[in-house]
Amino acid sequence: MTILNKPFKTSYNTAPFSSIKTEDFMPAFTTAIEKARAEIDAIVNNSEAPSFENTIEALDYSGEELDRISSIFFNLNSAETNDEIQKIAQEVSPLLSEFSNDITLNEDLFKRVKAVYDSKSDLKLTTEQSTLLDKKYKSFSRNGANLSEDKKGRLREIDKQLSQLKLKFGENILAETNKFELLITDESDLSGLPDDTKEAAKQLAESKGKEGWLITLDYPSYIPFMTYADNRKLREQLSKAFGSKGFKGDELDNQNNVLEIAKLRNERAQLLGYKTHAHFVLEERMAESPDNVQKFLNELLEKAKPAAEEEFEQLEKFAKEIKDPSTALSTSDQLQKWDSAYYSEKLKQKLFSLDDEQLKPYFKLENVIDGAFTVAEKLFGLQFEEIDTIEKYHKDVLTYKVVDADGELVSIFYADFFPRAGKRNGAWMTSYKPQMIKDGHNHRPHVSIVCNFTKPTKSKPSLLTFNEVTTLFHEFGHALHGMLANTTYPSLSGTSVHWDFVELPSQILENWCYEEETLKLFATHYETGEVIPMELIDKIKASATFQEGMQTLRQISFGLLDMAWHAHENPSEIRSVKDFEEKAFGDTNLYPDVKENCMSTAFAHIFQGGYSSGYYSYKWAEVLDADAFEYFKEEGIFNKTVAHKFQAYILSQGGTENPMTLYKKFRGQEPKPEALLRRAGLLK
Repeated sequence: MTILNKPFKTSYNTAPFSSIKTEDFMPAFTTAIEKARAEIDAIVNNSEAPSFENTIEALDYSGEELDRISSIFFNLNSAETNDEIQKIAQEVSPLLSEFSNDITLNEDLFKRVKAVYDSKSDLKLTTEQSTLLDKKYKSFSRNGANLSEDKKGRLREIDKQLSQLKLKFGENILAETNKFELLITDESDLSGLPDDTKEAAKQLAESKGKEGWLITLDYPSYIPFMTYADNRKLREQLSKAFGSKGFKGDELDNQNNVLEIAKLRNERAQLLGYKTHAHFVLEERMAESPDNVQKFLNELLEKAKPAAEEEFEQLEKFAKEIKDPSTALSTSDQLQKWDSAYYSEKLKQKLFSLDDEQLKPYFKLENVIDGAFTVAEKLFGLQFEEIDTIEKYHKDVLTYKVVDADGELVSIFYADFFPRAGKRNGAWMTSYKPQMIKDGHNHRPHVSIVCNFTKPTKSKPSLLTFNEVTTLFHEFGHALHGMLANTTYPSLSGTSVHWDFVELPSQILENWCYEEETLKLFATHYETGEVIPMELIDKIKASATFQEGMQTLRQISFGLLDMAWHAHENPSEIRSVKDFEEKAFGDTNLYPDVKENCMSTAFAHIFQGGYSSGYYSYKWAEVLDADAFEYFKEEGIFNKTVAHKFQAYILSQGGTENPMTLYKKFRGQEPKPEALLRRAGLLK
């Protein structure tokens, strides 16, 4: 028995990272699966008649140790991985799939669950209990409990294969990201780059024993280069490297993985009686069906496309009219994908006299963190205290104790902000321990956010772009959803909600970043302490809808690509990933296609993460968040009554009730799309 299989003797029952050895994981998983099996057997063999308590409730509380080990392990696999951990992930994922199938395909267990489900009209259940019962019943019926034995066997095989394919997909992307390096030895090739980007590139080169400046595909290196570098040839090289991840026909190629994942998901859905994978997934979403998603995306497309085309023409015209011939686009040339960020930034500077380099000195990372904490305090009465009494999985991680206005523990909070070799790109929120009420005790959650921001250099602290500021607030919004959870059952707690509802708490928090009242709380110059000038705040607000048509079109294109893969009735017919993708992007294309590039082979959200048939939910949640924030604006952005309602009906309730019901309790009405279109400047 490893340290992972025993109660943690740590402050606040946090993960004992320093004592966990990589070789502990496999035996820990084996032991925890055996324990969880014994808990399931105890439910099945209970001689008493099936009841809500001895079957449904017992099932939800079972496997606690296994869930805890899984969250620690898979979080490390995302944020601090290595070859050994990846190898274990490949070994353990099929075991976990098999165990999950053993539960959902256990006939005797399903009989007990069905017995309780069939008698639910006679039970006096709370709303939360009723939701849990429905969810547990569906977890069996939607995962093959009603299938014949041979079909159950095939389902197990599919799930095992999918778990391995998704891992392999992600490993290939991480390997591709780590593999690429652009070493620049001629300083003139850095023309246009801000000083801190150059300094970071030099430091990175030095850390690898190289002379010059090193540019990588990690966002804090890639994004500034694509935005500011005058050298168009190098931007093209970097853009093609980024866009061709998993699409080179080598050992890291993901084309077959994509085709196989799509095919297996579809076969799985049809085994269960659904037309496609999208039909299966969307049955448990606010959107309900692929037709509704297509209708939603096409309505947005209709509004956004004319604006996007106008913005694109304006950008191309601007690029050709730049006075400096060394950076202007030639009149005979077309605007390409590697020109987008570069010329957009120059146009934004011209239109609004605003660029990220002006803003960054006001967004020192530590100040932005304090700003997010202050917003949470003003809205929800939370206090964040940095503590060093709990263990970290990496020295860069910050750790906090979160308490409410009465000093009661709300959550433990981890924050991990800088890129490194063992960490995947992007930003996400996760948890190491869920919230639940068990044996009369409210177990508080351990929540984490992970981002990839520019590291401090020898001469400057970590200074964020405004986009990174909104990213931090976005992930912190997810974190608040996890921290303020207050439900009885772990499977309904925190972010365990309908997938197209989960982005509401994160996306609404971004709105505070645009408000003068918020910015004055934390946006101070890192050298002088000067509060951000009103003039810059006005420019931030004025530029908020800059190229909103193009941004919206881009998000719609990702949603349509996702639906093309997963609402396809026979993915086995698809021969070419690239051709299929091009067709899906047809109505949303602005830039010429780049033959070397393919998005699907690196679209981790849908082929590795949980967004398959769900990418539309970002725009769906924007409708919710724009409508919800209008309510705050009407009453005051720090209005305690509105904040209390948001906490009471949205943040604390998790998945205990239908999300539209919860939303209407908070807002008093269904969300109106006009709020989003107004905010985006797309409502004429």
